[in-house]
Formats: sequence, structure tokens, C-alpha cells
Amino acid sequence: MTSARRLATLTAVAVALIASGCGTTSVDETEPEAVAAPPSEDCAADTTSTSTDPVTLTDGVGREVELDQPAARIAVLEWQQVEDALTLCVTPVAVADPEGYRTWVSAEELPEGVTDVGNREEPDLDTLYAQDPDLVIVEAAGPDDEIIARLEERGVPVLVTRGADPADPVGNMLDVFEQIGAATGRTERADQVVREFEDHLTGAREQVADVDLPTTDFLFFDGWLQGGNLTIRPYGQGALFTALGEELGMTSAWTDDINDAYGDGGVDPSYGLAQTDVEGLTAVGEANLFYANDEGVGGYVEELEKNPIWTSLPAVQEERAHAFPPRVWGAGGPRSTAQAIDAFVDSLTQE
Repeated sequence: MTSARRLATLTAVAVALIASGCGTTSVDETEPEAVAAPPSEDCAADTTSTSTDPVTLTDGVGREVELDQPAARIAVLEWQQVEDALTLCVTPVAVADPEGYRTWVSAEELPEGVTDVGNREEPDLDTLYAQDPDLVIVEAAGPDDEIIARLEERGVPVLVTRGADPADPVGNMLDVFEQIGAATGRTERADQVVREFEDHLTGAREQVADVDLPTTDFLFFDGWLQGGNLTIRPYGQGALFTALGEELGMTSAWTDDINDAYGDGGVDPSYGLAQTDVEGLTAVGEANLFYANDEGVGGYVEELEKNPIWTSLPAVQEERAHAFPPRVWGAGGPRSTAQAIDAFVDSLTQE
């Protein structure tokens, strides 16, 4: 299993709802049709063009991908890339774990009728290829990942995206989006969305700069319950949401020294995610706190808010501890990431 798919699985476990085997759609003997779905309001108003020119691009692990024409029927095996395709106004013909996507991702709605090819770690390739895709989009840690070889055996082009880049999480998120835009002939749309995202981030940065914060230190975290035990997962250096907070002018409070003293198992080198208990949150002192909201599923937030260590933290007592809205996906594309920016800004500017 690649590190990207490990992150996806861990994230689902972290909120105590994992759809690792949600079933597959039976193979239809008839010729598959393209998914007919009403466009989102955004896509209904879209006026950008779709290229018909041949495509040559270098994917996220350095492979050259060549297409005689842009891909129209895509199969997608990770949620960020599903979201990206929908933002580009391209509906996949097949995706892995659509039930999980609809549970955790709210930035783009996945239409009904898209074929379910099972879980993301072990997709049902027979069902996938029965949908006659002209491109399969997947995450992998490197060019030698076994999933690439399994997919390429079927003779359909494979676009491999990089799940994370701890040196530039925001830049990698945009790179993945732009790669999918190029592969589907939707570069003009991708460029428009990237400009909108960058403008949105700039505006958010200006809003936060006007706030008189008692401290710029911050920590974002999520967590999970397992066997009645509450585990906290701090987002450290290299995590996408940490990078967003820093873009907004804040300073990550989860340092290497704190992780050495309070962390359990170190920080994931690809995604910047650590692990601790509630007591570990005391190590960030006066820092502003932000956390994932598992409303309706999981239950870690409900348990956290009953914990006396939590209620004694300075940020909690001073009402500087903020739950994000539910279903803001922490490893998404431009639309999910914009939701996270809004959540930070709304929390910091609330009266």
C-alpha cells in the first residue's frame, strides 16, 4: 500500500468510519455509456474550452504520459482526484469508495450513477475496466508502486499523481489539479480555478492580518476513538492544513521538540501527521486550536469536549478553540482547500 493510500485509510480510521469494502458494481455485458449527470451550478456556468489536441505530460512520479486525445472517460481511485475531476467539470465513469467520498468530502458533489469499483487499497479492476476508461488516475509513492504495474497490464494509460509533498503541500495540491486538467483537456478551466484559489488565499491573508490575535501560534488536529481510547493526531510541518495556517500568517506550534516529548511514533514524513493523547495538547501552551469536526460520525469530538484536560487548555477557556465545519476534507483539491481557508478565517474573525 502506498503512503497516499495509507493516509486515506488512516484518515477514515481517525474519525471512526472506514468504508474499506463498500462493495462493487457487477460487470455489465453491454457497452458502457458515459455518466449523464446534471452539472453543478458552477459547471453549468462554465465557459472555458476543452482541448482536443494530443496530450503529453510528466506525471507526479516522473513518468511520461501520452494520449492521442484528452481523456473523456476517466476512472479515479482517490478522493482528491475525484474532487479535482468534478471541479474541472469532468464526471468520472468509475471511482473507488464513492460512499466514503460522499461521507467526508463536501466541496464537490459526486453524482449518482458513477460506478463503484470497491475500496481504494484493492479496487476491483474487472469492474473498473468494464467501464471502458481511456485513462486511470491513481496516487502512488513512486514509479515502482505495484498498483501502477497492475493497472498498466490492461493497456489503458495511467496518470500517477503524488499524494503529498511535505516541502510544498499547497503547491503539490495545485500541481495534481493541473495535471488532471491537462490530461482531460481542461487546462483553461484549471488555470481559472487556480487563479480563483490564489486570489481567495490572498484575500484571506489580508483578513487575518487585520485581526489582533493574542498569539499567532496554532495547531490543527483531528482524532479518533478506538476501544474507548481517545487519540489525537496533530498536524505538524509538511501537513496541508499546517501550510494553510502559515500562509495566513500563523506559526505552527507542533514543533519537533514537542513531538519528541509528547508524540507517539514520530511524524509521518510524507504528510506531517503526528500522534499523541489529550495531554499532549498541553505542550502547545497558549496556541490557537483548530480541529476536524466528525459531527454525525466517529465521536471523538464529543469525547474530547468532556475531557477535563481539554477544558483546562487556555485556548478552550478563552474560546480560541474552533471546530471546522463537518466534511472539510483534509487531503482535497482547490475547492476543499478553499473550504479550509474559510474555516480558518471564520474562526479567527468571529466576534
